[in-house]
Amino acid sequence: MYRRSAPIAPFIIISGTVIISIFLVVFFMFLSPSQQAKNVVDAFYSYEQESRFSSSWDLFHPLMKEKFSRNNYMQDRNHVFMNHFGVDTFSYTLSRPKKKTNWRMSEDAEVIDTVYKVTVTKKYKGKYGNFQIIQDTYAAKEENDWKVMWNYNH
Repeated sequence: MYRRSAPIAPFIIISGTVIISIFLVVFFMFLSPSQQAKNVVDAFYSYEQESRFSSSWDLFHPLMKEKFSRNNYMQDRNHVFMNHFGVDTFSYTLSRPKKKTNWRMSEDAEVIDTVYKVTVTKKYKGKYGNFQIIQDTYAAKEENDWKVMWNYNH
């Protein structure tokens, strides 16, 4: 007696849809430019949170590195935030990245075609009470790596 097998077409369609969906989720969560930009901003402030200022300085865009040397940055950050504010660390939250085009770090800086703006809210508990600092941080791709920048425009 002849027995009919189940049609294979629905299985292929469902499997293909699941594989494509997984790929898209992975792409947008980990590989999209906006997520990569947010990841570098997160890494930067994670280093800052741990007082690893040399590591955070490494994530600066070359234009930022022109503003201060590694040693000056390490000393200033530690002095201002830890000594003056009287805090050991801080917590922070990041906004969703927002794409900006033709952006400049300062009025005299070169134009960067695409950056992503991430608003960072740092919360401190120090000897002068609880307070927060809100700062827009920008990420730009430089030689295949994402780098951090701050806004110095008026």
